[in-house]
Amino acid sequence: PQVALPDAGAVAALAPDLHAVSRWPYRGLIVTAAGSGSEADFVSRFFGPAVGIPEDPVTGSAHCTLAPYWSGVLGKSTMLAQQLSQRGGELEVEVGGEEEEGASARVWIRGDTLG
Repeated sequence: PQVALPDAGAVAALAPDLHAVSRWPYRGLIVTAAGSGSEADFVSRFFGPAVGIPEDPVTGSAHCTLAPYWSGVLGKSTMLAQQLSQRGGELEVEVGGEEEEGASARVWIRGDTLG
């Protein structure tokens, strides 16, 4: 599931019960909020203890759902995302697709990897 929190501080401070999250019938938990006081349009964290990832430092797949969500909220197609894990990371995401009703959107993700 994806949960929107009130602000970036709440996302950064979140300490979920990973044992409880691991028992959910989902791959993981995405938490997000609008960016506040930073260049980022939105922030997030991803917890996936059920698949052996207590917290993923930077999760491209999560941004495939976050980008369309925040595009609708913010009215933007290109956004800067920041993942607030301990290592952290930034991604540029872009939502595009056909203008036809019911057409699938495409999400492009750009960023640098750390060695």
